Amino acid sequence: MRAFVLGGGGARGALQVGALRALLEANVQPEMLVGTSIGAANAAFLAIRGFHEEALTELEAVWHDAAQANLLPDNYLWLTVRALFNRQGAEVAHRIRDFYAGHGLDPELRFGQLQGPRLILVASDLQARCAVLYGTEPDQRVLNAVLASGAIPPWVRPLAQDGHLLIDGGMVSSLPIEPALSQGATEIVALDIADPRPVGPGVGGLGPFLFQLMSTIEQRQVYLEKQLADAQGVPVYHVELRHVSPVAVWDFDQATGLFEQGYTLTRAYLATHPIQSLPAVEIRLPWWRRLGRHRKP
Repeated sequence: MRAFVLGGGGARGALQVGALRALLEANVQPEMLVGTSIGAANAAFLAIRGFHEEALTELEAVWHDAAQANLLPDNYLWLTVRALFNRQGAEVAHRIRDFYAGHGLDPELRFGQLQGPRLILVASDLQARCAVLYGTEPDQRVLNAVLASGAIPPWVRPLAQDGHLLIDGGMVSSLPIEPALSQGATEIVALDIADPRPVGPGVGGLGPFLFQLMSTIEQRQVYLEKQLADAQGVPVYHVELRHVSPVAVWDFDQATGLFEQGYTLTRAYLATHPIQSLPAVEIRLPWWRRLGRHRKP
């Protein structure tokens, strides 16, 4: 089973849109979509709309709308201070939820209703100290999963859902290779938008320190998850997507340039790492039927 693994990275998720267009042109199709954080949002959109030209054009339009919505304000240091003193508001979380709902993600949509590739979204559980995978049961709500996977501090406070205290999935699996393995992936195309380069000059202060700390953790996670895939004999096509200059996670204004860069980088990667096309399948059963499960009443 071929899985597209879409990593987290905020506004850099636009790179994945260009990369997906290159994969589509090469007729590289997914059987499973696994996403973390912004990668979860991109994956959910494609699981709902399908993986085809029109869907990618629609997704580009959504990204342009995101630039106008100010989904992640740039005053992250002030938000961090507010979080430390338990003074976080809910306005950013509400804005993000309304944005998704307004762009076709029905709050009542369940994973079992999706007709295309299987969808798995990753969040982090602060209480159980582990990953939580959404999409393992057909009755789970897709919007809840996207919001949990993208509950990125300090913008969004931890979410209480189904007995879990959830934050951004990137805290436990920024490029969710291991979750894909756990769900039966036998081949992985990983679209990695992590960027260890600091945004702006200078290395001192709280902001650069937090950035370097998270970047170090992310890179170690990716290394270990790739090692796990190698130990299981699962090939990983690791496509590293970086813009010519660093892009902040909140800077959605650069979407067009990121589309182009993601497309160019992926085309270059495929030229040296060809991926075999899957046979066309005209009719697909829902994922829970393909696994031999029955939907809950």
